[in-house]
Amino acid sequence: MGSLIMADGASAAGWVDALIFLNALGCGLMAGLFFVFSNSAMTALSRLEDGSGMNAMQAINAAIVNPTFLLLFFGTACLSAVSAAAALLHWQQPGSVWMLAGGLLYLAGGFGVTVICNVPLNNKLAAHRPDTAEGLDFWNQYSLVWTRWNHVRTFCSAAALGCFVLAAAG
Repeated sequence: MGSLIMADGASAAGWVDALIFLNALGCGLMAGLFFVFSNSAMTALSRLEDGSGMNAMQAINAAIVNPTFLLLFFGTACLSAVSAAAALLHWQQPGSVWMLAGGLLYLAGGFGVTVICNVPLNNKLAAHRPDTAEGLDFWNQYSLVWTRWNHVRTFCSAAALGCFVLAAAG
């Protein structure tokens, strides 16, 4: 997509290349974070007894809301939206299909699933106590449903990364 020409005739190659690179980096970091939870963290937490896994997940959910994570999570969503818009505006340019696909995959699957599915589940988990039967019942259901949605976030973020790599090659 490096051959994008602006209205005034100047090349936007540097700007578009930087956009694609930052999107790929953000999607890759988010995919990695989600993958760790899908691959090992949730399994390990689910194996802990006496509400320890639930307690640990509650602590993780509180700790992850920090400036670094929020910048990466929301920043990647903003960059993905800009990429999707740029791809639509310059549809005939090489790599624009991949830019659009990458932007939409992260927006819907990485960002959207988090906001619509995982965060509400986290909020419900925060309202339960790990030392009660009701809390432990909720934890057992939560860990299954949350992990399924996390698999979706992992796949979509990794696929978005792949799309941005293909857009860069475009």
